[in-house]
Amino acid sequence: MTPWLSVIGIGEDGLEGLSPAARTLVETAEVLVGGARHLGFVPMGRAERLAWESPISKTIDAIAARRGRRVSVLATGDPMCYGIGVVLARHFDRAEMTIIPAVGAFSLACARLGWPLAEVETLTLQGRPLELLNLYIAPEARLLILSRDGETPSRVAATLRERGFGPSRIAVLEHLGGPAERRIDGTAEDWNADRAADLNTVAVECRPGPDAKVHSRVPGLPDDAFSHDGQITKREVRAATLAALAPLPRQRLWDVGAGCGSIAIEWLRAAPGARAVAVEKEAARSAMIAHNAAALGVPGLEIVTGPAPRALDGLEPPDAVFIGGGITAPGLIETCWTALKGGGRLVANVVTAEGEAELLRWRNDIGGALIRIAVSHVEPMGAFSGWRARAPVTQWAVGKP
Repeated sequence: MTPWLSVIGIGEDGLEGLSPAARTLVETAEVLVGGARHLGFVPMGRAERLAWESPISKTIDAIAARRGRRVSVLATGDPMCYGIGVVLARHFDRAEMTIIPAVGAFSLACARLGWPLAEVETLTLQGRPLELLNLYIAPEARLLILSRDGETPSRVAATLRERGFGPSRIAVLEHLGGPAERRIDGTAEDWNADRAADLNTVAVECRPGPDAKVHSRVPGLPDDAFSHDGQITKREVRAATLAALAPLPRQRLWDVGAGCGSIAIEWLRAAPGARAVAVEKEAARSAMIAHNAAALGVPGLEIVTGPAPRALDGLEPPDAVFIGGGITAPGLIETCWTALKGGGRLVANVVTAEGEAELLRWRNDIGGALIRIAVSHVEPMGAFSGWRARAPVTQWAVGKP
């Protein structure tokens, strides 16, 4: 198949910065697609011009309708780094496409700052919630952020202050690689710069203040990191549960009987690109889950409100399932086990005798491991201290062939 769809990365230096091959694909295109800024780099000619519409699917349909003609899509920098190339690759066969990247914003920013790109956390806030930033804020972390618009730097600074990272250094890099390139420096605690140019990249060197809220991505966050009403898998048991679930990149979890969402949230924090759905029958707790997910940097957590197993109907099959509540509901384990993909893991925790009986029955039927987790904490006892035990948790973990 001869490629008809070209995706050309273009920088702020316009056509002059393109390779000969990329420039030829632009100059010989019958159809040019891009934003107003991209199309402005190309002198008017005979090519039909398509500007991106909202929703973007309209323009993708228009591109598909021109299959077989020479179509060139102009994109900022590297089209496959949070760019339109990623979207187009989901809709068109790779054999139909030629993709030629330009130097991206992250590489340019590292060149200006002297940062090694391999040691930097990169993310985009273009079309994504600001709360994503909460996942990446950590002492000594270096962040490069693609901004949504000129207000993003101020919003990033405000988020850093709220997390107690006011001393963090911020550099805003506008129009990287072009004649209008400009840099603005400051700290989050004293950031008062006017609105930046809409095309900007934010660089952050995270530095904690004395009241910084620091959260590791290793499972087992303190219980008070979550808003909850008592329905929470406690820290020590949660860490053991996540270990049994074994979060992996791009895999999907069902957290059934999610309570405050702690298991699903830590699953997402632990593995890049992981996905999760929290299923909770109480609407108030679903709202609590949404709050916790945003505060802990995983606002993409899917939340389904309703009783299981009925609420599981129509959900994408999972790679792992955690059942934290409602284990005795008729058909719950059967539904989860049937939906679970081959090679997946199912983990269930119970604290009641009836729940233990259900797990024992299933363990006898299909195998797996049963363990009991007992945790005690030192607490005051009058003028002294002593161990106080929490209710033991029985956990069943089983893999599906």
